Amino acid sequence: MLQDSYETITLEWRDAHVLIVTLDRADVSNAMNTQMGYDLMHVFETLALDPQGARAVVLTGRGEKAFCGGGDLKQRRGMSDDEWGAQHLVFERMLRALLFCPLPVLASVNGAAFAGGCEIAAACDFIYAAPQARFALTEVTLGIMPGAGGTQNLPRAIGERRAKELILTGRPFSAEEALDWGFVNRIVERDDLLEETVAVARHIAGNAPLSVRQAKQSIARGLQMSLADGLAFEIEAYNRLVSTKDRREGVLAYNEKRRPVFEGR
Repeated sequence: MLQDSYETITLEWRDAHVLIVTLDRADVSNAMNTQMGYDLMHVFETLALDPQGARAVVLTGRGEKAFCGGGDLKQRRGMSDDEWGAQHLVFERMLRALLFCPLPVLASVNGAAFAGGCEIAAACDFIYAAPQARFALTEVTLGIMPGAGGTQNLPRAIGERRAKELILTGRPFSAEEALDWGFVNRIVERDDLLEETVAVARHIAGNAPLSVRQAKQSIARGLQMSLADGLAFEIEAYNRLVSTKDRREGVLAYNEKRRPVFEGR
């Protein structure tokens, strides 16, 4: 079960089906410490096992300054190699829980998304950003490299050559550049950003939840396959929906000229 409260994030339900997850360390640019890794890991692993009614998730940051400024370097100062590695294992598991969450996850990037923050955004299904948002994978300027999906998700989103330039220089890029390159889906004024993202999440949540989950999985898995194998995977995912109650409800509602009532069954 999801907890009632967490140390580093807050949860807010918007009706029964949309969950807002807010990174809540605004005093340090919502930087990731070990506890935030554990908190996010718990939320997304729990949702994979039991969505508790959730059909879409919005992930955002507290305040106007930052979505997430990356790893908390003050916490990391003085860490032994073993302590650093142990913390990073938490971050790796957290990123996998987010990346492979069966529910759609929409990033609402309200400010800077640097290093691990950029990797968190990249692991979401799509991104809406404020005009002031900036992105960067700055790890090479600190003697490390992206280690939470950055070298994999960024090239898949914007292409190999551009991703190499950004990762090897560590230079920031703007929301406008991110939109032009296909990393960001839409730029929305900051005052409207969260509500716009929630509105899209609600629209998704109004569709058949099993269909949404199967379609998300088919896209994600299929992109790692040949076209022939991807088509075979797609039809297997499709066939799992034919016998569902929601499939029958969708067709019936269409013929009765009413909105369908989907139950996820």
